[in-house]
Amino acid sequence: MAPRANWKGFLRLSLVTCPVALYPATSDTEKVSFNQINRKTGHRIKYAKVDAETGEEVASDDIMKGYKVDTDTYIEVSKDELDEIALESTHTIEIDEFVPHTDIDNRYLIRPYYLVPDGKVGHDAFAVIRETIRSMNKVAIGRVVLTNREHIIALEPLGKGLMGTLLRYPYEVRSEKEYFDDIQDVKVTKDMLDLAKHIVEKKSGTFEPDRFEDQYESALIDLINKKRAGVRTTAKAAPKSGGNVINLMDALKRSLATEQQSAPPAKTKGKKQPKRIEGQREMLLPISGKRAAKEAPKVQEPKKAEKPVRAPARSKKAG
Repeated sequence: MAPRANWKGFLRLSLVTCPVALYPATSDTEKVSFNQINRKTGHRIKYAKVDAETGEEVASDDIMKGYKVDTDTYIEVSKDELDEIALESTHTIEIDEFVPHTDIDNRYLIRPYYLVPDGKVGHDAFAVIRETIRSMNKVAIGRVVLTNREHIIALEPLGKGLMGTLLRYPYEVRSEKEYFDDIQDVKVTKDMLDLAKHIVEKKSGTFEPDRFEDQYESALIDLINKKRAGVRTTAKAAPKSGGNVINLMDALKRSLATEQQSAPPAKTKGKKQPKRIEGQREMLLPISGKRAAKEAPKVQEPKKAEKPVRAPARSKKAG
């Protein structure tokens, strides 16, 4: 099932307008998630909204927004008042300007979205806007309102659609000076730099996301499948620390020697296979219906199981 659009409205470049829909480009739903449960009963923990003073539960209709100005003093703001100050960007992404991609500091990036035409009309106007941005080799900057907040959004062509990246405002980005001022000025010698460059050259490659494995996610799946099968787990020994580096030049030389010894064999032509983490265990059974099972060696189950093992239904996050 396709994800639901986070926002629907219009994309406008001067007098050219088309209906569009904004979809999230990323998802965390495939990750293993947990519910909080009562250790004594095994029941799920639920959260209730209660009055901080009386302790009584408050109905949703009686909850409103308040801005804290002092201890126990709040300025109440109603939904109608918030709707009255809503900007035009609530329903329209107005392209304000075009900037070079290199002008956007990575610290301002929040999250990506996919922008597509909404419905059967407006595809021509959408294509004109998309190809104009592509031909200028720039990023279009506009504004969009999500969850009652106006955001800056950077639009750039991605295949037949547009990718929109939400950007932070300047007041949301901290200055690096308060963190970097205490870093000592160290003179790096040419020999050290040359050795470090050799290490980088040995490790250089192209970015292929499929080669990276979420090792913690794999460990979670392995742990849950073992517990589901009734297999006892034992704590692993803590990894040994590398120790303090006494001689930096010696450490660089040893690092380079290690990289040369572990250098991979010459690459052969053909499709690259995803990198496999040594010792990685494939998923034995689907967890909460979130991931398709992969074939893996079966874990031996206890001879006498009190209850049959049954895959649980899909669960939602607590809270």
